[in-house]
Amino acid sequence: MTIVVTAATGQLGRLALEALLRKGVPAGEIVAGGRDLSKLADLADTGIQLKVIDYDRPDTLAEAFRGADKVLFISASEPGRRIPQHKNVIDAAKAANVGLIAYTSIANAGTTTMKLASDHLATEAALKASGLPVVLLRHGWYLEVYTAQIPGYLERGSIAGAAGGGRVSGASRADLAEADVEALLNAEGGEVYEMGGDESFTLSELAAEISRQSGREVAYNDLPTDEFRQVLSSIGLPAPLDEILADCDRGIRDGELHVGTGDLSRLLGRPTRSLEEAVKAALA
Repeated sequence: MTIVVTAATGQLGRLALEALLRKGVPAGEIVAGGRDLSKLADLADTGIQLKVIDYDRPDTLAEAFRGADKVLFISASEPGRRIPQHKNVIDAAKAANVGLIAYTSIANAGTTTMKLASDHLATEAALKASGLPVVLLRHGWYLEVYTAQIPGYLERGSIAGAAGGGRVSGASRADLAEADVEALLNAEGGEVYEMGGDESFTLSELAAEISRQSGREVAYNDLPTDEFRQVLSSIGLPAPLDEILADCDRGIRDGELHVGTGDLSRLLGRPTRSLEEAVKAALA
């Protein structure tokens, strides 16, 4: 058995490697790939195979996928470039006759109107057309999207957004990575997992939780979508990323990042990490 983890140099990929080892997969059966292998140098003595995987270089994909039984295909990080990059991955997996490919997509991909989802939808369609056994791992919002910004929230005393009273089924990267691995190891192809945290929250509730735990007042400042885009632009986010992220809040407002399936906790075999726990860890 050979299992390839693409984008293993990123946060989700590294957590997936750790989950594979915890589940007893021999290190020698794992291939960890990324563009910059220096970021994986600390794994050199573990027995994990390290290979360059660059979505823009099909030759690296062909080499990494040779003999692979399963591939955890972690989506690229640059909206707008993903479709050709992902096509390279799918073509290489098909050429290598990979036994199973599991792709990290976005929650509610079949129904969402969020601009961020368009590349994921195109990738899902290409995967289905490939004829390969495919598992779709549809991720909800990472809790870390918010907890990483807590120092800034505390400094400003506010959270800006355009999500209204929409609910987010936030989940930690670690929970999602562990569930991804569980699906990768046990799915047969054709499965679609809609994955979100057990407890959803609004951005007002996020602000209240940070206030409660920190002892400092943080308020949620709800803005029209275009005004929020201007805020994002003013702090240095380039176009079209500012527009895409503002539209994500619009999607939250419209219920498009609420996930009520329970798929994540079922894959984990335990409850997901709560917002309370995530805020506590971030403040610590």
